[in-house]
Amino acid sequence: MTTGVAGSFPTGLGYTPPHPVPLGFVFRSRAKDEKAQSASAPVTDSTQTRDPQAPKGRPTPKRSVAQSQRRSVSNTPLTRKDAAKRQREERRTAMARQREALAKGDERYLPARDKGPVRRFARDFVDSRFNIAEYFLPMAVIILVLSMVRVASLQNVALLLWLVVIVLIVLDSIVTGVRLKKRLAERFPGERLRGAVAYALMRSLQMRRLRLPKPQVKRGERP
Repeated sequence: MTTGVAGSFPTGLGYTPPHPVPLGFVFRSRAKDEKAQSASAPVTDSTQTRDPQAPKGRPTPKRSVAQSQRRSVSNTPLTRKDAAKRQREERRTAMARQREALAKGDERYLPARDKGPVRRFARDFVDSRFNIAEYFLPMAVIILVLSMVRVASLQNVALLLWLVVIVLIVLDSIVTGVRLKKRLAERFPGERLRGAVAYALMRSLQMRRLRLPKPQVKRGERP
């Protein structure tokens, strides 16, 4: 029997592996392995510009896909602040269009009260005539100045002028309303004419150069 060193296994009784595994490999931490792999990986510069001739790395989307993406972005729900801002911009644009339409008579962007062939004819009818009511403001200023003078005769004249102006405006408005109503019935049979005469009479109270929409016919021109 072969003897061995005291305290050790006898030779031939145990199994000795041909390549013993070091204990450090078994118990090495995973963190050290990850650090070693990251250190060995090549470092790339994210700020490096791409060669224009190099491929993009992804296919170019089709036109239909791009349009659908743009529509999805435009249909994204807005916040309350963004929605209010968009409404203000749309309102500002609409008001600018209305002002331009009132100056040029463009039917597309006129306010609802001024739209339609009936309202246009009523405006042209009033603008083609001399109306006493359109001179009411200048005459009112003259009468007011006369009434402020501390002279009894001038104050009596001012009071008389007030009565004459009011009577003339009422008579002229009655004649204008009757003629306009007759012309509207002839020009637009069967159409709704409600409010057209009152609309024309309110326009006749304004001075010609201050009327909106701007007059499109000359005085004496038949509409």
